[in-house]
Amino acid sequence: MADNTQMLKGLLEGCILKIISKKETYGYAICEELNRFGFNELNEGTVYPILIRLEKNNLIYSVKKDSPLGPKRKYFYLTNEGENQLKSFLINWKRMQSRVNRIVEEDHDE
Repeated sequence: MADNTQMLKGLLEGCILKIISKKETYGYAICEELNRFGFNELNEGTVYPILIRLEKNNLIYSVKKDSPLGPKRKYFYLTNEGENQLKSFLINWKRMQSRVNRIVEEDHDE
């Protein structure tokens, strides 16, 4: 595989939904959380278009709130549809992870 960009795109949406499900949060904090889990190559230029798409698809909604450090921040929350999408993502991820692990861990010494 030349790079993992295409694979990462699908996974990021699920990861972002999971982060938003934990507590109210805003774009920069989501980037920081993803970086904390090892997605160090990600920045706001990657995350914000995903947030816009998730909001457009009614999986999340936003509320602007005062920030202690300047202009208002856009805080994100899951919609009911977003909660269902997250559940579906987690089920599918576990299935896929299990299948890939079985292939990768299979002993090929015959």
